[in-house]
Amino acid sequence: MPDCARDYWKLSYFKSVASRDLDRWSRHLQRVSCHTGLPGDMELVLRKLHVTWELTVCDNSGQKTRHNLSWARFCGTSVALCWGGGGHLPDLEQISSFLLHGVQRIALRCPGLEPPSSRSFMVEVNLSKSLQLISEDRLVELRLLESGTVVGLWKNEQAVAFVMFTLHFHKLVEKIVQGSSLCPYTEPTFKPPFDDIDPEYGLHGYQLHFVLHDTVCELMSGSYSSLFCSKAQICDGLVQLTAINGVNLGQRTLLSGNLALPWRCGALQGTVQNGCIMSLTLLDEFHKPFWCVSSPISIVPGQMPVRNDYAGDPFFAWYEDSGGKVEMQLA
Repeated sequence: MPDCARDYWKLSYFKSVASRDLDRWSRHLQRVSCHTGLPGDMELVLRKLHVTWELTVCDNSGQKTRHNLSWARFCGTSVALCWGGGGHLPDLEQISSFLLHGVQRIALRCPGLEPPSSRSFMVEVNLSKSLQLISEDRLVELRLLESGTVVGLWKNEQAVAFVMFTLHFHKLVEKIVQGSSLCPYTEPTFKPPFDDIDPEYGLHGYQLHFVLHDTVCELMSGSYSSLFCSKAQICDGLVQLTAINGVNLGQRTLLSGNLALPWRCGALQGTVQNGCIMSLTLLDEFHKPFWCVSSPISIVPGQMPVRNDYAGDPFFAWYEDSGGKVEMQLA
């Protein structure tokens, strides 16, 4: 048999095996949480599909190197992925971009053989822009790129200690198994059902699931329903939705731990204060994900005075991308 024909049938067989596995576990994706609008068994499905992730580092000369995942941590509605430097990554000034691929390994009953896999391009992060400082400790400083990507740098050096991506669960399986090695998965667009409520009433019936967490545990979690805004609160393409009203004591939420991000690179580890990961899922009035975010954020001291019924100094956190922005006050 010619090599091209053998390769074709081999690829077809691997695709059929992958499709069979996806069909087997897809029913778990239909078990949607009423709070998040997302599949509740996402971690189980990803593990059963033998999913992992691969980081490609592109340097300024155009050379590309692939790196296997160091560790992954699931928390709530997102997963944090980390690649440790360990001397294998170029200095930051030599890196032009990061490429993230989802990898699905095909489970075959062939002991001793490396399982075949399919790669799906997910996101490219360019380093052409300045990096926002999240926080630092005595060993590393955390710099935020776009798309929820953090680079850990050794203090007073340009050496990369680790690279971390945070991915939201929304359509995560589809992004891994339905994309190609060159093109990412494109979510189909659906026309929303007709809403017969008077447009002067504004937007209504939105629901927010909001989580602050680190790479180990949740620090704060809450679901807020029946969010709305009047027509006057729609400005410049932005809709103002208030989840927690500071005047209402019953809406305030307590944190279960310190706002900090633990990190690990080989035998070294530490904790960076005043930083955490924010994962939010905003559902529209039809209970469909409208805006989904998972990204590290920085917690900074506030300049405004705290209300008399708050104890402690004020802190603020915010996030903004092309889909919207979030503002929080902490005390």
